[in-house]
Amino acid sequence: MHRVTRFHRIGAIDTLRGLVMALMLVDHVREFFYLHRQVADPMVIGETSPELFFTRLTSHFCAPVFIFLTGLGAWFHGRRDGATRQGTAAYLAKRGLLMIALELTLVSFAWSFTFPPTILYLQVIWAIGLSMLALAALLWLPVWGQVALGLLIIGGHNLLDSVHFAVGSAAHVPWAILHDRSMIALGEGLRVRTSYPVLPWIGVILLGHAAGSLYRSQVLPEQRQRYLALMGAGALAGFFLLRFLNVYGDRAWVEGGTGLATVMSFLNVTKYPPSLLFLLLTLGVGMLALSLLERSRAWNVLACFGRVPLFFYLLHIFGLHLLYLIFMAVLGRTQGDRYGFVEVWPIWVVAGAALVVLYLPCRWFAGVKQRSGAGWASYF
Repeated sequence: MHRVTRFHRIGAIDTLRGLVMALMLVDHVREFFYLHRQVADPMVIGETSPELFFTRLTSHFCAPVFIFLTGLGAWFHGRRDGATRQGTAAYLAKRGLLMIALELTLVSFAWSFTFPPTILYLQVIWAIGLSMLALAALLWLPVWGQVALGLLIIGGHNLLDSVHFAVGSAAHVPWAILHDRSMIALGEGLRVRTSYPVLPWIGVILLGHAAGSLYRSQVLPEQRQRYLALMGAGALAGFFLLRFLNVYGDRAWVEGGTGLATVMSFLNVTKYPPSLLFLLLTLGVGMLALSLLERSRAWNVLACFGRVPLFFYLLHIFGLHLLYLIFMAVLGRTQGDRYGFVEVWPIWVVAGAALVVLYLPCRWFAGVKQRSGAGWASYF
């Protein structure tokens, strides 16, 4: 009576994953159709309208929640019948390598429609892939060790913000991959941008995997929901305390000319790499949402997207790029050398329409995954 079925547990996880993927879609519509109003990281309050600021802010929840759930999903994979730790590590390593390969090939092409590329952006798919490789190597840590290392990385990496290495030095490339967002030259005509330095994301995937212990059959659903809510509330309390004190974890916020400007400054956290305060805010909300979604099926329609995350990702990037080219062909270059929306609200309209269009293909592929049982399908 008190046990939550595996289906319902996974359903809540898939629903949350689908929700953050929907928010990611909004941000990617912005990337294609509102790029003439670029946003810095962190955002420049005086140059960013409130509607653009909060549209961008909603997307901040995508990567941290998704990578946390990736760790949690790895825990479930390791609890399948006949699964071994070595087998789970091998699965993570193979899937991580696939993600990296996709980032360098299909994903890069989907964003640019340029081949061969002149610049490669190592973005979220790359970061997920490297995080999976790291988790594969760290699976042998006990739960307390994963929690301790994850918290140490997330809580301490901002102490490394002032560490930089000169271009051409032996440490420049590995440090650019780990923590210092940078450009790497790979010979004539090709550069690589480490858009997602991976070190903090390793901490996130470790915490996600450790959270799997809350899903053991011995843990009652009410207990799990309470623990998730308490952890989420604790993370948010830590965010508000540290942010108010302005002592550590991100650039200082300042009082603006209006109350709204002050709120925007307070919430203006750094994503690349994700600061301690960025992760406290986003993971805190994410854990609260996971607790609530397990109690309610109101958002279950989004689970369709959450069951096929990689399929959704590839399909929506190609689809948005094609849609952008159609808009530009029909309506012309309205913002310099690009087509672009004049206001922010059409971003949300296009994103909503795109979700409707993507629903049937994603539901179809989810059915293929469930019916086929093929090993390759599990990677998507």
